Amino acid sequence: MQTLLATSRKMLCLLFLFPLLPHAQVIQTTGKNLSVNEERMAGIDGLIQNYINHHWLNGAVTLVVKDNQVVQYKAYGYADAAAKKLMQRNSLFRIASQTKAITAVSIMQLYEQGKLLLDEPVSDFIPAYKNMTVLKSFHENDTTYTTEPAKKAITIRDLLTHTSGLDYPGIGSAAMKAIYAKAGIIPGFGLAKKGETLLDAMNVLAKLPLVHQPGEKWNYGLNYDLLGCLIEVISGEPLNEYCRKNIFEPVGMKDTYFNVPEEKATRLATVYTEDSLHNVVLWEKSMLGVDPNYPLEKKMYFSGGADLTSTAMDYAAFLQMLLNGGTYNGHILLSPRTVEMMTSNQLNFSFNGENDFGLGFEIVSTKGAAHGPRNNGSFAWGGFWGSAYWADPKAHLIGIIMTQQTPNNHADMMQKVQDIIYASLKN
Repeated sequence: MQTLLATSRKMLCLLFLFPLLPHAQVIQTTGKNLSVNEERMAGIDGLIQNYINHHWLNGAVTLVVKDNQVVQYKAYGYADAAAKKLMQRNSLFRIASQTKAITAVSIMQLYEQGKLLLDEPVSDFIPAYKNMTVLKSFHENDTTYTTEPAKKAITIRDLLTHTSGLDYPGIGSAAMKAIYAKAGIIPGFGLAKKGETLLDAMNVLAKLPLVHQPGEKWNYGLNYDLLGCLIEVISGEPLNEYCRKNIFEPVGMKDTYFNVPEEKATRLATVYTEDSLHNVVLWEKSMLGVDPNYPLEKKMYFSGGADLTSTAMDYAAFLQMLLNGGTYNGHILLSPRTVEMMTSNQLNFSFNGENDFGLGFEIVSTKGAAHGPRNNGSFAWGGFWGSAYWADPKAHLIGIIMTQQTPNNHADMMQKVQDIIYASLKN
């Protein structure tokens, strides 16, 4: 009797401990989640198929994780419409600016190791960023310009929050696009000059003016390329190696690369765009100077802002790590407090008039939560090629939508998929 009682007590203890075990933090791919209405969730199928039938979209992959469990994961349409090659759940997508979240985690790992301070000047590590200048006037006819001194040094926090004053080539302000083009500065996912390293490019960038005073406002720019360079300088490793060892391998992201291996090249989804009549057409190599085959090019310039290729499941695991408080599969990548910092508002002015911005993410504010289904505190971003993600800590929910099409006149599909997902939750 005593033996039976002791065994029962041991089993009871194990039941209480189960949620704390490492494998309980890993996304589960089997079983049913009773808090999800499967019939409602299935509405995603008809919605996306309708967009494909109308030739508004060639293909997509959607993945929904609720309470660490996959509740929806499907591929739709074609990865290559001309070849009639069906989209697969493990198709590889150019995730562009979804790279930024991974770079942010890398920086915060170095922060936790005491190797940098968030409000430390970038010039402490890359001297070229001392004594920066700010654009004062620009002459369109000959692309000459005047500058004034920056009032303060660019800090690492400025880069994480896109408040440094750096702009983006190709998609930024007209003046800075011209200035960057003249200096040979490329988009993060463009092919770097032969043999050019990230530090080479960032030292050139340092010689150019900022579009506004550091810390003055939010402006999307090459901040995360510079953060990637900082990771290389501080860690002493190329960015691709640092991320592989400190993020991809611990999380189990086996399909996430800066340089996609040749043996996985056939899994790359084809990139599309729209013509003047909004017909979906193939992306041409000449468009914006970006060859869509860049994931297959072996390079030394690893853009921390836009260069990664991944799958829906790999990225879901990364987001689940953050929802877990920085831990996944028994590996501690960040502390819970650091994740809390990253997903807290960092700005003392408006980001977009509705939501907040943290260390790498848009954060749904109280106002934003009143205007859409995501809960206050949800964090999100997307990628240039048509991918998007969000993670909702209150709902214990992850949503990922992967496409390879930009621009997309029918991108409202993503909002509708999100609405169906939240309408499917019972609690």
